[in-house]
Amino acid sequence: MKSIDTKKFFPRRFVDNVKIVTAIAVLIYLMTSLYFMNHFFFNTVINGVDVSLIAHDETADIIIKYIKNYSLQLIERDGETEEILGQDIGLEYNKKNSIYKIYKAQSSIKWPISLFIDQKYYVKNLFTYNKEFLNERISSLNCLNKVIIEPQNVRFEYSYGCYEAIEEVAGNKIHNGRLYEAIKKCVSKGQTKLDLDKDLCYINPKYTLSSEKTSQTQNLLNKHVSTRITYILRNGYEILDHNTINKWLSVDEDLKAVIDEKAVRNYVKSLSKKYDTAGAVRNFKTSVNKVVEVEGGYYGWKMDVDAETKELIENIKRGEVLEKEPVYAQKALFRGEDDIGDTYVEISLTKQYLWFYKAGKLIAQGPIVSGNPNRGNATDLGVYMLNYKETETTIRGPGYEAEVNYWMPFNVNTGIHDAGWRYSFGGNIYKKNGSHGCINVPLYLAKKIYENIDEGTPIICYEDE
Repeated sequence: MKSIDTKKFFPRRFVDNVKIVTAIAVLIYLMTSLYFMNHFFFNTVINGVDVSLIAHDETADIIIKYIKNYSLQLIERDGETEEILGQDIGLEYNKKNSIYKIYKAQSSIKWPISLFIDQKYYVKNLFTYNKEFLNERISSLNCLNKVIIEPQNVRFEYSYGCYEAIEEVAGNKIHNGRLYEAIKKCVSKGQTKLDLDKDLCYINPKYTLSSEKTSQTQNLLNKHVSTRITYILRNGYEILDHNTINKWLSVDEDLKAVIDEKAVRNYVKSLSKKYDTAGAVRNFKTSVNKVVEVEGGYYGWKMDVDAETKELIENIKRGEVLEKEPVYAQKALFRGEDDIGDTYVEISLTKQYLWFYKAGKLIAQGPIVSGNPNRGNATDLGVYMLNYKETETTIRGPGYEAEVNYWMPFNVNTGIHDAGWRYSFGGNIYKKNGSHGCINVPLYLAKKIYENIDEGTPIICYEDE
């Protein structure tokens, strides 16, 4: 293979020049490295003090001069600024520091990197200051001694059927502990500016317009107020919608939508009070065409307030639109003002007489013997309903036991039954030889009622004189 003659391409003079330049560059590099054996690199800053190209033994003077004029500017949220001077807090150069570690870190032969990369260092024990003076100066800051505007989370305002998110209030309340730590850190590092907002020295709202939970809560509130419940009641309707529901909604500190259970319960109670008829006073037209006032008993419509409150809250959570009956603990046979209807047992305790109507037709009637009022066993007044019925059973109570063919209880242990031990009914028998509270009837009457009566049939006991 034929060799290449480099001399042909690179004249001797050019080669000599390159060698000279290289030698000079190496010499400069070595001399500079020698220089940086006791000087700091280019772009060297220690605790905020620029010591670039400063001799190690001159560093203390440079730092002392920096401390003498040191001030920390506090930039506050409202645009105001305040200063903490080094002389106010007894800021001094600590001669027993560990700055010598930086000498070792800056290996002189590596000086070229400082031309391109800033050399910033922090020496923990470079400065000292009087903590008591610092506390006093911080306590006197204007930002800690002005009228406090408390931070407020984003809030929600109801208008025209929906909720709008209202921007949070940042306020100006400072977290004393964070402020102290931030100032202490700045002083130690020789920093000259502290932005209280960026360094989180303020107590900020937990939730803002941009928080993910804000939109979640807003959507949930709007779902709640979209609820529309049409209650089907005994003599009409009640509509529950956003106009009322929005008054039951609130948002807690964790931005959780809250339904006021007490307010919901009060609403259900108001429906119960307005529409329940159990135990209500009724004007009843008797079989002898006389209107009597009957109070007491438990027959009628009666809402289950607890159960309906619970169900209504779930309806609201789901944002449902529906027609529904409230949850009832008890129902009457008919809706309307007269929930008794045309099927009932009418008992006049005054006349000691009973009538049984079914679908408006008189099925049976006859004399009775009711409870003895002179022995404290008077039959209770009021409107009740048949609980159940059974045949050939034994009824028992305090001081008595009897076998009957037909038993039809309507008020706990009070009921209609035949009384084979009696030979007559009606008149004033009940005043001297009355029952323990039950309605005693002849066997034929008991049988007729039993064969035609159903559970839930109203039973009306009244006095008409």
